[in-house]
Amino acid sequence: MNFKMTAPCLLGVEGLVADELRQMGAENVTAENARVFFEGGTDILARANICSRFSERILIVLDRFFATSFEELYQQVKVLPWSDFIGSKDTFPVKGFSINSALHSVPDCQKIIKKAVVDSLADDYNIKWFEESGPVHQIQFSIMKDEVCIMLDTSGTALHKRGYRPKGNDAPIRETLAAAMCRLSQLKHYHTLYDPCCGSGTILIEGAMLANNIAPGSNRNFAVDRWGLIPESVWMSERERSHDTVKTDTDFAAFGSDIDPHSVELTMINAKNAKVDRFFNVTVSDVRNFSPSTEKGTLITNPPYGERMLDYKAAKEIYHVMGERFVSKYGWSYGIISPDEEFEKAFGKKADKRRKLYNGTIKCQYYMYFK
Repeated sequence: MNFKMTAPCLLGVEGLVADELRQMGAENVTAENARVFFEGGTDILARANICSRFSERILIVLDRFFATSFEELYQQVKVLPWSDFIGSKDTFPVKGFSINSALHSVPDCQKIIKKAVVDSLADDYNIKWFEESGPVHQIQFSIMKDEVCIMLDTSGTALHKRGYRPKGNDAPIRETLAAAMCRLSQLKHYHTLYDPCCGSGTILIEGAMLANNIAPGSNRNFAVDRWGLIPESVWMSERERSHDTVKTDTDFAAFGSDIDPHSVELTMINAKNAKVDRFFNVTVSDVRNFSPSTEKGTLITNPPYGERMLDYKAAKEIYHVMGERFVSKYGWSYGIISPDEEFEKAFGKKADKRRKLYNGTIKCQYYMYFK
């Protein structure tokens, strides 16, 4: 069985998602804004859920078509093979969004799609009432410039929720974004990773998982588990594959610090939950006192900034301190994410490379220094 699928992602990381899907063996991979389309069998569907570091979800694409009227929407949705996926007692809620389209009312689109699915299933199962007490099959739709995409969410809980961080501090960075920053900084298994504003430890944990090739979803479940769509033998094989590819003899080390003792404590709790605490050395310290203990290092950090925790004046003072403490020298690279377009001025150096990324809904730049 072969599926057309899509992986929604944060804006700016589409290329990383496309690359990792190709490395997994996915076919016909194409990137669009905030999502990547691809194809593969049940093995790729399971593998993408278990192993994707940068995707938010893995969705099966049932169809893409154009519609400018509710009748067109209804008819196109009704002919899809819903009973191939949804049982007579299963639950199938509908949600989605519409942008720059004639069908702009999301609630109305939800009702039309739900009616079309119910009518299709009623014909196939020869029943009129659906109790919806079984496993959840979340139907998602997107309508952009009148192009409709109808999908089934196979992940359930979003993939960025790895399970190791039940609690966060005031402003945690999303796990998928932290992983993307580590990839963009070309973090390797023999590197030493530093984060002098570690917060709840997300960047350090994602760095440890990336460097040691630990699959982020290897120990969690997915909505599709309960559908009966993927044979148990495939799940077992893919989970075994993810465990077999973990690097067990790396020289990776993670050094974290934060001015807040609670954050340092939280970092170690989360690292233990992720089973990467053996790589960690975390202390209570102000970034003003940053003094690395190794000759080489990869520093990646998400410092507090005006829209998040500090006022802009205080944020710029921290950027200035960082510019003084983060010394340009052989064997060192620095990656700092910030929404401040004048970051480089406060930091005191022009970045060797910049990358536009989104921290939730906040537009940021990832400033990279490596020369």
